[in-house]
Amino acid sequence: MFELSEEQRLIKETAKNFADTTLAPVASQIDREEKIPTEVLSKLSELGFWGIMVPEEYGGAGLDTLALALVLEQISCACASTSVTLSVHNSLCCNALTKYGKEAQKKRYMPRLAGGEIIGAYAMTEPEAGSDAASLKTRAQLVGNHYILNGVKSFITSGPTAGLIVVFARTHPDISLRDKGISAFLVEPGFAGVTRGQKEDKMGVRGAPMCEIILEDAYIPKENLLAGENQGFKIAMDTLDCGRIGIAAQSVGIASAALDSAIKYAKERKQFGKTLSEFQSIQWKLAEMATDIEAARLLTYQAAVRRDKNLPYTKEASMAKLFGSTMANKVVKESLQIHGGMGYTKDFPIERFFRDAKITEIYEGTSEVQHIVISRSIISNRCL
Repeated sequence: MFELSEEQRLIKETAKNFADTTLAPVASQIDREEKIPTEVLSKLSELGFWGIMVPEEYGGAGLDTLALALVLEQISCACASTSVTLSVHNSLCCNALTKYGKEAQKKRYMPRLAGGEIIGAYAMTEPEAGSDAASLKTRAQLVGNHYILNGVKSFITSGPTAGLIVVFARTHPDISLRDKGISAFLVEPGFAGVTRGQKEDKMGVRGAPMCEIILEDAYIPKENLLAGENQGFKIAMDTLDCGRIGIAAQSVGIASAALDSAIKYAKERKQFGKTLSEFQSIQWKLAEMATDIEAARLLTYQAAVRRDKNLPYTKEASMAKLFGSTMANKVVKESLQIHGGMGYTKDFPIERFFRDAKITEIYEGTSEVQHIVISRSIISNRCL
């Protein structure tokens, strides 16, 4: 049996209280207005949620991956837009800097990231480089004390508001080298040559703004190279493994909220002289939904614990992300069906959950990519 420690239960309860009292009342507003209110951002800072895994010496909470998963799960129950903003910030940007940053880089950026003064983003995807990340074309050339970057990054979560972006670019001119010629850079939006494109008009997670990041002879100080030249792909894959745990936790949170909504509606709505919850067909739907959620939760926690114990977790993170995202879309669909016509209106939050869930099968590696990662692992190891 998987049991949380006293500290972990407190973290979960703190996140749940914030989600229920502060976030849930404004979730539809966040979706409608496509931005997270300043008071919500400030409360996240007070709770230390911007720096969950950042070491205490740099102003963070110094917690682990499981703590991050617990927080993201609870916040996702109320607002997926807020949870993905936190996930990218913590698991991709802060994580990359914590693990691969030089001391001077950490001192410069991490206190600001951990305190929520600036929001972090992660720029790997390009117009012609999505699932095939090694085919990226953004070019970085060292000239004196600066790298000159040219290229376009697409679908960058928090791009319109980020204060620091981890950008991946090709430092070796031979594109046939693929992953062996990529480096990572810490890019501030205010650097010369860095501009933000138009904000994307998305179907779901609308409160988490997304845009292109355009690099036109962008001057990036040499000291903002993360790790060393041509080490970027390793950084990208490592951080994405952690990011997939975050999206798995988000999937569990969205699905849990959808189940709660379905149960509440089924107990109130009457047809043919009894509540929906009295019909066996509805009871079986709810039972399957609850079982799938619990399975996804345990896969997510297992991947997080393996990472915290420094055990291999790439396969487990992909399994959690694949199963969790598939499960979330199945559960919200069933929940909407239970709501009937009312679920198709904006009067009930299930409509938003339905739109928000789809992206979990796409970002941080599509479901198809997760199948590749998992199959490679089990074939090479011949067993689970």
